[in-house]
Amino acid sequence: MAEQAETLRLDKFLVFARFCKTRGIAVALVEKGAVRINRQPTEKPHAKLRPGDVLTLALPQGVKVVEITGLPGRRGSAPVAQGFYREIG
Repeated sequence: MAEQAETLRLDKFLVFARFCKTRGIAVALVEKGAVRINRQPTEKPHAKLRPGDVLTLALPQGVKVVEITGLPGRRGSAPVAQGFYREIG
């Protein structure tokens, strides 16, 4: 199963972890510069994420900083999705 894959695309992670409802929304968020990976700005929806990476997300409801603790294999329920990251700030 892909649940413990080594890397995951940024746009997929944003959907699987329930920060965005669709990949289209996730791509638009990344391309407008609203996402940083380990404090580095990125405009690449295909950027690869690994456990331990820190995401800074400028979401409509406010800025979230999260550390990735695991890589989901698919979009699941909110409680399951929250198990793949921890909020830092």
